[in-house]
Amino acid sequence: MVVSINANKTCVTFGICSVKTDKLIGYAGIASISSLNRSGEYFILIGNKAYWGDGIGTEVTKVITDYGFNTLGLHRIELTAYANNPAAIRAYENAGYTHEGLKKEAGFRNGVFIDKIMMAILAPDWQGI
Repeated sequence: MVVSINANKTCVTFGICSVKTDKLIGYAGIASISSLNRSGEYFILIGNKAYWGDGIGTEVTKVITDYGFNTLGLHRIELTAYANNPAAIRAYENAGYTHEGLKKEAGFRNGVFIDKIMMAILAPDWQGI
């Protein structure tokens, strides 16, 4: 993976490469990092659908979460997922994230408002990878 940290240290981004092809297939990281609150927001995008459903999302989420807690010293990492994306929600659950709430009609895609699921994990609850 390749890492990029912005100048004010509020975001860290990693490239996701396929083990089989060594090609870049997406990116993931932690944004909105608050050193005061020791928190940040996880994000991921795997652009090529051929790589969906293979557990890559779960594994990347675990790696980035571990980095957030053990390298950045965060206490809390949160995320939102579209309610109509059960595969993403399952990947986050498999990585240890728990549901915290629902943001009604917080996203707009293809002319429709969609609910978002709020999820998070705290450092004391992190079991590692």
